[in-house]
Amino acid sequence: MAHVASTSSVPRVRGGSHVTGITPVALVLGLVYGVWAAQIARDARPITTGNVLLGVVAGIVFAALFMGLWKAAPRLPRELRAAAWAAFAGISFGYIYSLTDATILRSVFMALAVTGGVFAAAFYRYYTRE
Repeated sequence: MAHVASTSSVPRVRGGSHVTGITPVALVLGLVYGVWAAQIARDARPITTGNVLLGVVAGIVFAALFMGLWKAAPRLPRELRAAAWAAFAGISFGYIYSLTDATILRSVFMALAVTGGVFAAAFYRYYTRE
């Protein structure tokens, strides 16, 4: 019988890892973050090698941390998962905001506001979906 049904009770998973599926998204987000950082640091002056280097490094670090958190977050309990995403968003926003020559105190308060908002939204999402 050529078309006998499978006797295995384990479902077959198609496709690759969920990390490889997120790689293009992380690369695009890293590219946007890097260009954004370089643009803010440029401040209407000519493009320099330092600007380009800042954008490349910021984009690579952002994409790497995003992919690492995307892979590690599902294993965390919902409170720590929400806190991890909130910390990532707050630190990312705080760094970008600090490039605008704002005071360190203002950068910290703005980052804390973003962190609080992301934590509340992420915790609500994880709490209602589990």
